[in-house]
Amino acid sequence: MFNGDTLRDAMISAANNLSNNRKQIDDLNVFPVPDGDTGTNMSMTLGNSARELEKLSGATAGKVASVNASALLRGARGNSGVITSLLFRGFAKGIGDDEFVTAENIAAAFALGVEAAYKAVMKPTEGTILTVARVASEHAKAALDNGKDELGVFDAAIEGAKIALEETPELLPALKKAGVVDAGGKGFVTILEGMMSVLRDGVIIQSNAAASTEDTEEETSRNAAGEYETEITFTYCTEFIVNRDKELGKEPSELRAYLESIGDCVVVVDDDEIIKVHVHTDHPGNAIENALTFGQLVHLKIENMRDQHERAKHDAESAQKKPAKSADLTETFIPVAPTKPVGFVSVCAGDGIANLFKDLGVDTIVSGGQTMNPSTDDILKAIEATPAETVYVLPNNKNIIMAAEQAIPISTRKVIVIHTRTIPQGISAMLAYDGDNDCETNAIEMQKSTERIATGQITFAARDSDFDGHEIKKGELLAMLGGKISFVDTDLEKSVMKLLKQMIKRDSQFVTVIYGEDVTDEQAAALEEQIQQKYGSKTEITVINGGQPIYYYILSVE
Repeated sequence: MFNGDTLRDAMISAANNLSNNRKQIDDLNVFPVPDGDTGTNMSMTLGNSARELEKLSGATAGKVASVNASALLRGARGNSGVITSLLFRGFAKGIGDDEFVTAENIAAAFALGVEAAYKAVMKPTEGTILTVARVASEHAKAALDNGKDELGVFDAAIEGAKIALEETPELLPALKKAGVVDAGGKGFVTILEGMMSVLRDGVIIQSNAAASTEDTEEETSRNAAGEYETEITFTYCTEFIVNRDKELGKEPSELRAYLESIGDCVVVVDDDEIIKVHVHTDHPGNAIENALTFGQLVHLKIENMRDQHERAKHDAESAQKKPAKSADLTETFIPVAPTKPVGFVSVCAGDGIANLFKDLGVDTIVSGGQTMNPSTDDILKAIEATPAETVYVLPNNKNIIMAAEQAIPISTRKVIVIHTRTIPQGISAMLAYDGDNDCETNAIEMQKSTERIATGQITFAARDSDFDGHEIKKGELLAMLGGKISFVDTDLEKSVMKLLKQMIKRDSQFVTVIYGEDVTDEQAAALEEQIQQKYGSKTEITVINGGQPIYYYILSVE
């Protein structure tokens, strides 16, 4: 058996091991866009836990696991960090209130961790960290059934994780083509190996100074859990949260069973207060009616997946950016008492974009983006610093949505996360807000507004790559449409015009061009003149100095 101090040291060792191997894991990224990476996000997530665990001494294993889970939740950055936090939240449930770590609760911990992570991901994809964790859990259970002790069970879990990691390229073609394994899975194996150093040898792996996070950047990683499109069987993607009415005495399992009878991709996650629901169905009204028998509904969202399929394919991957020069995640947020009904939090990088959101009514800005993913705690502090009873959160990045949603159950406010994946979508959502509507109606309308926006971006290749049919050289310009590489070029001005040609349709009315910190005012003015000459007669053109890093231009067409 392992006591609490041993488990504490194991997690600290895991954090150090991940930090030491961060760059190696980051380099598994197969996408050429200058983005942050999985190793960095997972390392920063565990680093938050290590700082909390260092304060503990003489605590039970259950207490250590609980503190670890809480710290990981608040420190979770990017999808990989959130999934890691979910794995260890389930792990803590497996340990429970036990004083020691045993073979039995280790196996239970792995199983509950995998269950929590799979439930939270809308579209679980095999060949990712989810697969690696699941196979680790299966090996742990087999070892327990064969009478292995706690060390043997944990060793079997690592062996299973390594086997699954090596097989990830067979499950995801993009990994196989690049000749790499999944970054998130590699990070999880690295965590387990760091823990084993303490459990087996009593040695805490020390952090290498060279692997410090001073130059860290964050992830829109090749951790692909939930990111790949699957065949559309049912038309409507329906999501909502039920505020549970305990007096009704109904169990979430009843709701899950009903939803499975009318659709697929059912996710039902619950605690004492809420039930979070996701389902694909042809009858969203029936799902809502049934859910109302469990309590009141909030955060309702219904999307027609067939109608959006082509756009969804473009939006599915939004990997972007290098470390944000102007983003500062050290901003101090001071909790305040609510003084108004509704407020807004927006994540963005660049002074011009931040000022634009403030002009639109955003109360609190969280500096960050794809390469500077704010943690759940950063977003939570911003929510608590917003003087409103209900706070809408605009992540403006696919890789920040999960971290934002983790703040919902731990905030003192009512929090509504609008799934904005780009800055233009965030702007559109703010413009769609109507103070005369109730919160649920606004949430629906704000989300629907994002579907009318086409987003284009011009950035540069961070590495040589053969990706998605494009032969790409480091430093070349990448034109992105909805997060997917559209073409590669070397002329910045021509790239913008070529991308706009793809984006502007006959019924397009508004074109917005946001230029970044690496574009001069003179360059932007010259480009604006070209756009006005070509499209000004039929569309309203707006050019804004966003000051954003990494992206020379962010384009929006509506």
